[in-house]
Amino acid sequence: MEVIKTDCGLCINSCGIDAYVENGKLVKVEGTKENWLNEGELCEKGKHLVENLYSPNRVKYPMKKVDGKFKRISWDQALSEIADKLLELKKKYGARTLATWTGSVGVEHFEMAAFNQRFAKAFGSPNFFNPEGICFRTRILARQITFGRYPVEEPRNADCILLWGHNPDESYPPQAKIIRNRVAAGAKLIVIDPRRIPLAKEGIYQPIRPGTDCFLALAMINVIIAEELWDKEFVDKWVSGFDKLVEHVKDYTPEKAEAVTGVPASEVRRIARTFANTERACIVEGVGHLNQYANGLQTERAFCILMAITGNIDRPGGWVTCPQIRLADLRVPVEGNSLGYDEYPVFHQFRKRTPPYGSASMMTETMITEKPYPIKALFSSGSNPALTFPDTNRFLEAIKNLELFVSIDPYMTETCQLADYVLPACTSLEETGIGGFPYAISYCKPYILLRKKVVEPLHESKPIWQIWSELGHKVGLGEYFPWKTDEEVAEHFFSTTGVTMEQLKEHPAGLYFGEIEYNLYEKIGFSTETKKIELYSEEMERLGASGLPGHFEPQQSHVADPVFAEQYPEVLLTGARKEEYIGAQMRDVPALRIRVPEPEAEISPITAKKYDIMDGEMIGVQTPRGRIKIKAKVTPDILPGVVSIPHGWAMANVNLLLDTKVRDEVSSYITMRGNGCRIVKLG
Repeated sequence: MEVIKTDCGLCINSCGIDAYVENGKLVKVEGTKENWLNEGELCEKGKHLVENLYSPNRVKYPMKKVDGKFKRISWDQALSEIADKLLELKKKYGARTLATWTGSVGVEHFEMAAFNQRFAKAFGSPNFFNPEGICFRTRILARQITFGRYPVEEPRNADCILLWGHNPDESYPPQAKIIRNRVAAGAKLIVIDPRRIPLAKEGIYQPIRPGTDCFLALAMINVIIAEELWDKEFVDKWVSGFDKLVEHVKDYTPEKAEAVTGVPASEVRRIARTFANTERACIVEGVGHLNQYANGLQTERAFCILMAITGNIDRPGGWVTCPQIRLADLRVPVEGNSLGYDEYPVFHQFRKRTPPYGSASMMTETMITEKPYPIKALFSSGSNPALTFPDTNRFLEAIKNLELFVSIDPYMTETCQLADYVLPACTSLEETGIGGFPYAISYCKPYILLRKKVVEPLHESKPIWQIWSELGHKVGLGEYFPWKTDEEVAEHFFSTTGVTMEQLKEHPAGLYFGEIEYNLYEKIGFSTETKKIELYSEEMERLGASGLPGHFEPQQSHVADPVFAEQYPEVLLTGARKEEYIGAQMRDVPALRIRVPEPEAEISPITAKKYDIMDGEMIGVQTPRGRIKIKAKVTPDILPGVVSIPHGWAMANVNLLLDTKVRDEVSSYITMRGNGCRIVKLG
């Protein structure tokens, strides 16, 4: 039996695994004990990689829809027909008629995103979309606006951890372990969340009205300034715009915060004092939770300011600048700008740091209206947007307007069922590539490993990079795709890093490619116009947004729209994670389905009493966009008036309830949390 050390490609954590292979078949998976992150432990998903790999739901061969039914075809026929149709559409509508959507944000599966972009832009289309257009990127952008770079939270060295809108037990188990270890060592923990998560038992817990986090952060800043708790030496030397901030936050008093957020003024002061008076303090937030409110970008800016005025930047246990490995860039120049470039200039134009993807909130709208141009071809790779894209009905309406819809995926998803062509892709266990890449981004560890092929590709599946490459050759773009093997692709990506394939093979569990340098600003300053931390952003103001963050009510709240709230009085939270699943994946793994057989809508006993709802009862949850049936879970661990629904369930698709037109006016992010809804008693 061969044991191959690699990483689990299921989610952003990329935990180390030992894959046991016998006669060419994966028979067992264990955690890699010497991996610094998971130290031999695996979450429930990781424990069932074998069942996931050999799922009966795998797409086995290329298929074409004929008269409403799928027909097996050869790879050559599939790629030839798709290429011919693409070239026909390009001639008729222009290159921008192609849009590509990938489920990878470029970390769990770097090759997928890179080759997706390369094909679209070599073809001549700027229309590459992925989840970073509706998740996470505003967090990066806010930190770049403020610091000129992207510092990463380092809770493993913190003495005060402010866990804000994040439940790592379900989504980041290694991080949850790090936090518990710090608390056991004496660190203070503050949890701010509408839900009382398990970690809330370890420290101070404060519920908050959804969508008012920016107000609370600014009220904390008000207290820190009023009580002179800020790091005066650091602010005087390394911060600009503090005088403007002082005036700006005068209106954000703890008493006003209590009225807006529901957090008592006394608690606002206690949390602010605890955070400011601890030398090593760190805000730790979820991947996308706080990005996806009506004011997501400015909320992220407020967090940056909190960290800055307390001096917790590039300090152990704060937000630290981690060395980033620079993989070779596969992007090619393309004429024209991504959708949203003109409408959302802060997101797309700030200091010319144009992201490679368009505003995803505009994708379906453009497909429907054909403005500013018709999008007639859509490729979905490694994703299931028919289930996971916000405002499902609008997505389903949009694809009716397509003339070519292709889904590339290892599994027969809801999206595949709607496509014209389905192409079978490998899982990360069936190809060699870049592993451990998220460590520096998510855990502030300059560590990387080679993701190794564990078994040969099953059935007729191929690596996604190879599918894009072969299609590139079919449409006459072969010069952009010279690679022949996984190893050649990986070697190319590593060619700019200073890390060689030989080194990676010598260290199968991974290696460090750099060291964290604290107080880096003392050597190079900050990468902003002023070379200091910019609390006030003149560039944001020039681009039409406020230079300082402020509170913006969720569009459908009782404050912003009391008439709407009369019909939809409850507050909807979407996207709650379960450790057993990632997105819409792995629900066909029997052992996981036994553990979590169905979705549940969490509501408080007070909310349940209002509607005469019993725990376990089927209820309806409705918004102007749709209605779903789901089982109620009555729990005291959620704020009254809040309804929390997980995502990724076809039987109760929460994305049916969302509206792509309700969005953050600065970032273009679709508002997925804080919307109004109502509960309907069934029967």
